[in-house]
Amino acid sequence: MVANTDYDIFIIGGGINGCGIARDAVGRGFRTGLAEMKDLASGTSSRATKLIHGGLRYLEHYEFRLVREALMEREIIWANAPHLVKPMRFILPYHRGGVRPAWLLRLGLFLYDHIGGRKLLPATRTLNMKTDKAAVPLKDLFTKAFEYSDAWVDDARFVALNAMDAKERGAEIRTRTKVTAARRVGDVWHITLQDLRTGKVNEVTSRLLVNAAGPWVDRVLAGMEGLAEVHNVRLVQGSHIIVRKKFDGDRSYFFQNNDGRIIFAIPYENDFTLIGTTDQDYHGDPAKVEITESESDYLCSAASEYFREPVQREDIVWAYSGVRPLYDDGANKAQEATRDYVLKDDAGDGKAPLINIFGGKITTYRRLSEHMMQKIEHFLGKKGAPWTHKAPLPGGDFPVQDFSRMSAKFAAHYPFLTPSHAARLFRMYGTRAQWILGNATDYKDLGQHFGADLYEVEVRYMMVQEWALTAEDIVWRRSKRGLVMTASEIAALDQFMKTETGYDEKAA
Repeated sequence: MVANTDYDIFIIGGGINGCGIARDAVGRGFRTGLAEMKDLASGTSSRATKLIHGGLRYLEHYEFRLVREALMEREIIWANAPHLVKPMRFILPYHRGGVRPAWLLRLGLFLYDHIGGRKLLPATRTLNMKTDKAAVPLKDLFTKAFEYSDAWVDDARFVALNAMDAKERGAEIRTRTKVTAARRVGDVWHITLQDLRTGKVNEVTSRLLVNAAGPWVDRVLAGMEGLAEVHNVRLVQGSHIIVRKKFDGDRSYFFQNNDGRIIFAIPYENDFTLIGTTDQDYHGDPAKVEITESESDYLCSAASEYFREPVQREDIVWAYSGVRPLYDDGANKAQEATRDYVLKDDAGDGKAPLINIFGGKITTYRRLSEHMMQKIEHFLGKKGAPWTHKAPLPGGDFPVQDFSRMSAKFAAHYPFLTPSHAARLFRMYGTRAQWILGNATDYKDLGQHFGADLYEVEVRYMMVQEWALTAEDIVWRRSKRGLVMTASEIAALDQFMKTETGYDEKAA
């Protein structure tokens, strides 16, 4: 019976954890399938602060294992995707009488530098804020700051790269596909799928089921045959605002608020600054989460405590909000709930195994996937060895130190591109940017122009290779061009894609 199943492993959820597990599993030789009810990374995985980081503030909550694992992952993930991940320096301003004493910050940063196997990222240093350019956009409150290393990533693209690699290794990735039922028949899962594009329903079988549904993980569990309603996750809303650029340079700021919380201010898409995040419990439908007025006011007020030029509501050009599915550890405050992940299996007595994921973060997705594979191999037997720590993601097949050289080489190959356009394409696609442009020698060769620097060849690549079906998939998740395109330009792109695919999300 087992030999006749469609899959060894079937995964519910197309966020970073689901796609990371699919990639790892298929690379070890397991027959792997994945269903995502919307677009890849359409939930939590596209609504983060977009950092590959150890989590400096988690040290305050004694999450040493999580911080160490995350710190160790920074340079591995950077090496896996040197085009999409970039090192970033963070400025942590300090003034006497602040929220945390200088000795505590120094101790935390010392641990940050030394417990994670840092090799390439530069170490922490102390800045004189009377002379350093980092002080220019800030109020005259600070004589000292600490500068430390972490990294940045385009989160939604990172998910897409993991899904692409999984597909290229043999996994079946189904987007806009909803799992409407999952039931055990002995030691086999029977999973009912509905294609939301066509309405077609079919059933597949799998030896093992992974529930990586993020904020919907408990709902998926509750909907399975024979399982009562469960409450394993604490849903925490985190919101971010995007404002016109507040400072020059490529360094970011780490601000400590008087309420003990922290926010980041990060250079974003060249002309903007990303400010976030908030932390508050959420009790509604994760699909309907939106930034609240109080969150917008909080972020503006918190940033204005530091910036010389206040951040006001009218400065906001875009905002996004996500729901983090944290494991419910009983913490009193949302910001104190553990950011660590928990894997729980439900099996035994000849039942088909189910493994649920609670929590997790982008930085630790690869290690979570390896830990998941250990659990899977306990049930299904071992196949290949761990392999993802040295395997580049699509477009990242060059050393991290070569990014500038490779980017310049790409720009030289297509001299008709503006420097900013060439830089964006290589940052997004790495060596695969040349796949997109091919033999183009002029902008006319790139096809229809949709606005800003978005052209038809890039749109078609995202549609064919990256599962993009709507304008929203492209301009707000995969490219962020929505920040610099007009509403009419986005509508024209949406109409083009409807014509090409026959898919209308509003009608689905």
